Amino acid sequence: MSLAGSGVAPAPPAALRGHAAGPAGPKPPRAPVPPTLRYLGGRLLTTAMVLLGATVLLFALTLAIPGNPAQVMLGPRATPDAVAAFTAAMGLDQPVPLRLLRFLGNVLRGDLGRDVVSGRPVLALVLEVFPYTLSLTAAAIGLAVAVGVPLGCFAAVYRNSWLDQLTAVLSVSVIAVPNFVVAVVLVLVFSVWLGWLPVLGTGGDGAAGGGGTVARLVLPALSLGLSWIGYIARLLRASLLEVLAEPHIRTDRAYGMAEWRIVGKYALKLAALPTLAILGLGVGRLLGGAIFAEIVFSRPGLGTLVFDAINLRNYPVLQASVLVVVFVFTLTNLAVDLLYAWLDPRLGREERR
Repeated sequence: MSLAGSGVAPAPPAALRGHAAGPAGPKPPRAPVPPTLRYLGGRLLTTAMVLLGATVLLFALTLAIPGNPAQVMLGPRATPDAVAAFTAAMGLDQPVPLRLLRFLGNVLRGDLGRDVVSGRPVLALVLEVFPYTLSLTAAAIGLAVAVGVPLGCFAAVYRNSWLDQLTAVLSVSVIAVPNFVVAVVLVLVFSVWLGWLPVLGTGGDGAAGGGGTVARLVLPALSLGLSWIGYIARLLRASLLEVLAEPHIRTDRAYGMAEWRIVGKYALKLAALPTLAILGLGVGRLLGGAIFAEIVFSRPGLGTLVFDAINLRNYPVLQASVLVVVFVFTLTNLAVDLLYAWLDPRLGREERR
């Protein structure tokens, strides 16, 4: 029997069913998240996880230190009542999970405790001296880049020449020499024997002026950044040789383009990517090396603060200093990752696959 004869209305075509359904029909697909935002969100999530893990690890390492922290910080002559009162004030008598949660909450609020010696907020104490360490680290990186990049370019352009061989010898030599040996030699040569550069302090007390500040920054920055000159020169040379052998570079040469223009306009951008990644990791090493440089050259900074905190068993200052270093190091690597993806869009596409 046909549907027309039975009085039953025929069903609508399949193509019209979604329109007939009205508001209850299938929803339109959501707009895809932009790849740049997705990449940025992934990097921010990774950075947050690294910071959380480093904070928990720092707390665990503090617990692993032998002895009673209150007794160590107050000294051997502290009375039992003073030790008990200090333990209660610092919350050391509470369970470890509760102490960890309180420590994480204080870190999120920016409350890193108070200095045991002066009673000042630890964060204010750290931020007061951190600009000196940051300026020293930035000067060391700037010096390494300013010298290492031209050396690497010269060595790659004049491959297997006497200049390339000399650059290789100098690079390996400065890499092999420890930083403390470099610092002592620089002090003896440029300060004691020649008398060209001052050594102690920062020159920021008004006596020497701005020129004194810059002069007192040369030797510490050189002692930190000298080995990185060799790293950058050798790594950039190897990267440039790979890039200069690619087909599009050979095409530029075939059109008669000058070699230095090829290097500066096309090859250096790609060859600098591995060097940029190494510099991001080198910030942590330079911040750690700044501890020794600030002690040798009597500079105020995070290194001197950490050294004094270790001698005095001042754990709040030590924790805050390490957290600031971890925070700066992690954010620096985040910035390097984003800059790396901007310079090489292929990285972002690979990450999104």
